[in-house]
Order: sequence, then structure tokens, then C-alpha cells
Amino acid sequence: MQQNLMKKTAIYSILFSAAALGVIFYAVQTEALASEESAKEEIQLYQDADIDYITSEDIINIEETQIADGTLTFEIGGSDTNYLCIPLPQGVKAEEIAIENHYMDGEMWIALSAVPERFYEESVISGNRQNITGGTYEKFETGVILKFGLKDIYECRSILEDSRLYIELVSPKEMYDKIIVVDPSFGGKAPGVEEGGLKEKDITLTIAEKLKAKLDTTDIKVYYTRMEDTNPTEEQRVKIANTTKADMLIRIEANADNDSNIYGTTAVYNANFFIPGFGSIELANLLEKEVVSYIKGKAIGLQAADGEDYVVMQATVPAAAIKVGYLTNAQEAILLKKEDYLDKIATGIYNAVMKVYEE
Repeated sequence: MQQNLMKKTAIYSILFSAAALGVIFYAVQTEALASEESAKEEIQLYQDADIDYITSEDIINIEETQIADGTLTFEIGGSDTNYLCIPLPQGVKAEEIAIENHYMDGEMWIALSAVPERFYEESVISGNRQNITGGTYEKFETGVILKFGLKDIYECRSILEDSRLYIELVSPKEMYDKIIVVDPSFGGKAPGVEEGGLKEKDITLTIAEKLKAKLDTTDIKVYYTRMEDTNPTEEQRVKIANTTKADMLIRIEANADNDSNIYGTTAVYNANFFIPGFGSIELANLLEKEVVSYIKGKAIGLQAADGEDYVVMQATVPAAAIKVGYLTNAQEAILLKKEDYLDKIATGIYNAVMKVYEE
């Protein structure tokens, strides 16, 4: 009986050992698979690491949810690197980072949707900060947003590597071959020409929005002085064109006259700043021609800018204002209320831009 018991014990021991080995083997296989998947994710992350410029259209209402937290700490002393180095928690992915260029405010925003609220109380920003005036961090709904003050207008190249985001600030001309500035006139508390409930600021902004939809399909980098009901100063509007060394500045305006019978389209150019080859008068001529052709309207002829045309007069790049119609003319005012008519004006401006780059 004792012998049978010993046999059974030996058999159970063998079976237990086999089962244990099976569990260990399964665990090792599972861990190996997990490691393999992790490696794939890491490889994919580094393949997607060069995120150059990402807009944060998926991060909604940042302004409404942010809570001011504090000032970013920068490393004392400089660095030979071209990059600003921003530490991140382990595991932050490229798709969790959104970079916004708030060039009108002289700021760069970096929204980090997976970073703890207090991470930057102790983390230090290092690297090249010669083009940065300082920075703050703020909490928003899903993470932290970093705001850097910039000394000028820059674009950025970025690389995500080893839980660090490297940002290189470069001049727009280093990033883009084609640059234009679009300036919808007035805005905010300055309505511009106002007749019968129509406001110049609304007309010019609507045209700019429709123009943007068309230009977004091209390889042209476009800076807009406003895309909301705001009113940047004339100095700010001019600065964008001059600082970026844009190929052209296109200002969109409406018109008015004491004589309500006057109607039509005209363009204003800077007669005091001559640019050989393609300059302000050539741009004005092309704008008037293409817009009038597309809307099947009336061309009034080009006009030299005067003291009231500050933006056009102060630009050091080819600059012109296209005056799209008279709000004081009843028939033209009716047209300027129509979305499809404003879209035609935008198409005319778009066609003019395309022809500039074809020549």
C-alpha cells in the first residue's frame, strides 16, 4: 500500500512539474509577445517623431478651459544646440502633442494632452532659447499647454525622442518657398465702411475665409492678419509681411463714396516703393484684372496709395489692396451680401496669386 502511495506521489509530481513548466513557458511567450508589440509601438513612434508643425484643431476650446499655473523654468546658461529641449513624461506620443504658431501675438503654444498638471513645477527647459523671451505653463482640460514668447515671427521644426521634444525655431523663408500675407481690413470695434447693416469688417473677413479654403489646397504658406473679429494694429499687419519677407501682401477692403451711383472694383498700390520685376503695381493690376474678370464686374482702374493706406504704404514687399465694391451703391451692396458673390471675389484673388507664381 505504501508502495502504491509512493507511485501515485511520483506521478502527481511529474504532472505538476509539467504543468508548471507549461505555465512558465506560456508566461515567457506572453512576455516576449508583449515586448515585441512594445518595440513595434516604439519604432512607429520614432518613425512619426518628426512632427515639424502640427495644428491643434482636435484640441477644442483651450482658451475656455485653461487655468493659469506658473512660469516655466529655463536652464541657466546657453547651449551649442539649435534646439530648445522640452522634457516630457515617459510615454508621451507625437499624436498627443499639438503646436500652434500664434504669430500675431508673438507666441508659440505647445499643447500636451497627456502631461500631469504639475509636471513643469520641477522640470527644466534647456537648449537654445536665444529667440525666446520666456514661457509659462497652464492647465487645460486634458493636459498642459506651454506658451513661449518669441522675439520675432518664426516657424518650427520638431523632433520627439527619448521623452524630450526638441524645437528648432527658423525663419519662415527657411521653411517655405512661397509666402503671402492676407490682410482682411478692420475688425473688432472698427467696422470700417458701414451702410444699411453691412459692415466692411464682415465682408473682408468672409472673403478671407473663402480664400483660405482655396489656398489651403496649395503649397503656399499664408499668414492671415486676422481670422476672427479682431482688429490688429496697422503696425502689426505690416510687420507680418516685412518680417516674413513675404512674396506679396494682399489687403482686402470695401469702398464708399458720397455719390451712390459709383460702383466697381479697384486696387491700390504703393507708388513710393519700387520693386524691379514684380512689384506693387503689377500685383494691383493682376488683382483687379482677375477679380473683375471672375465676378464679371466693372474695373475702375488702379490708384496710388496715399496716407490713409498705411499698410500698403509701409510694406517693404509687393503690396496692394483690392477694394471689392462700394457699399454706398445699392446694387453692389446687394451683391456684397451674397455668399456666392463673395466666393467669386475670393476665387478672383486666388487666381491672381496662382498667376504670380506661374510667371
